[in-house]
Amino acid sequence: MSQEATLSFDGNEYKIPVITGTENEKALDIGKLRASSGGLITIDPGFKNTGSTKSAITFLDGEKGILRYRGYPIEQLAEKSSFLEVAYLLIEGELPSKSELDLFKQNITHHTLIHEDMKRFYEAYPSKAHPMGVLASMVNVLSTFYPESQNPNRTEEDVDLTIIRLLAKLPTIAAWAYKNSIGHPVMYPKNKLGYCENFLHMMFGMPTEDFEADPVVVAALEKLLILHADHEQNCSASAVRLVGSSQANLYSSIAAGVAALWGPLHGGANQAVIEMLDKIKADGGNVAKWVEKAKDKNDSFRLMGFGHRVYKNFDPRARIIKKACDDILSKLGVNDPVLDIAKQLEEVALKDEYFVARKLYPNVDFYSGIIYRALGIPTDMFTVMFALGRLPGWIAQWKEMTENKEPIGRPRQVYVGANERNY
Repeated sequence: MSQEATLSFDGNEYKIPVITGTENEKALDIGKLRASSGGLITIDPGFKNTGSTKSAITFLDGEKGILRYRGYPIEQLAEKSSFLEVAYLLIEGELPSKSELDLFKQNITHHTLIHEDMKRFYEAYPSKAHPMGVLASMVNVLSTFYPESQNPNRTEEDVDLTIIRLLAKLPTIAAWAYKNSIGHPVMYPKNKLGYCENFLHMMFGMPTEDFEADPVVVAALEKLLILHADHEQNCSASAVRLVGSSQANLYSSIAAGVAALWGPLHGGANQAVIEMLDKIKADGGNVAKWVEKAKDKNDSFRLMGFGHRVYKNFDPRARIIKKACDDILSKLGVNDPVLDIAKQLEEVALKDEYFVARKLYPNVDFYSGIIYRALGIPTDMFTVMFALGRLPGWIAQWKEMTENKEPIGRPRQVYVGANERNY
């Protein structure tokens, strides 16, 4: 029997259907409230308590520290799966068979090249252009090289090809953005290499020498991409769905996700971690001093990479990536004072009662920033790495939204401006 809630207002009562999810989450369906009540709407700045859709992709429980992709716990996927297997799971809804995964990999491998004409765009960007700005614009540019993607009546085969192209070409676009920023020749993808190995080859390889990625580095990158692959209705996923709801093509919708991710309150958090560590190092490396500043409520300084706005207990991804972080630092034997400061901060946060009581534990951004730093990836490429991981989730969100034929997004507002006045 379906449940209903009752809203009483101005002497009238309105029945509001209650929707229950598969994990027993309950939501009030206010879709018809405005029509039935003569104009009443709800207001929820930042949509913090508003469900914009019903989704079968990712389940997240911040209070219990649970994250599952299509029902599979993130801990199991990070341990047993590959990034492309997780990408298939998110986009198609089920884990692939061996033959399905082999075909998926093969299709991606044969679409990694980008059109040679796109090199002219790279040459036109300023040398100091931020890689995220380059990434967003180049993803959007792909729609002009594949105009069939702009057809709102596209076939399922057209959509599948666009998805493959995006997964295949984003690492190339990202690596070329880096190469262009440092004035190095671009490296073309190699079909014999795996997804992560190929990206590392294009990032760090040189035409004059053979590049061979360290297996420990490849494994850590696989884990990072898996942990970032989707995270429910966050800012960038919502941006992808909102833009896509206008029947904009997938390339442009993903470009909107890249732009949303660029913000320091979203994908830029791991970059902010390293910038904070650099700041502490420049001040002499006195960790205790900066910890006390973080505790002082009258001080504007905040520790970046600690706690999470969704996870109120612990971030399950942080536990996984901490081990990968320890493995990387041990394997590479990196001697970096900034990473030494990071380890000191981690130790304080895990033991100091102030941080423990407030659940200000190191989060996935903290550890991912450390790993990227150890791998030699420049700070302004951190958010690009996040985008590479999040791409399958964005695609899955867009695909679900279009297949469900969801209406164009059009939030309401409460007007608080001037009343009518004459010119």
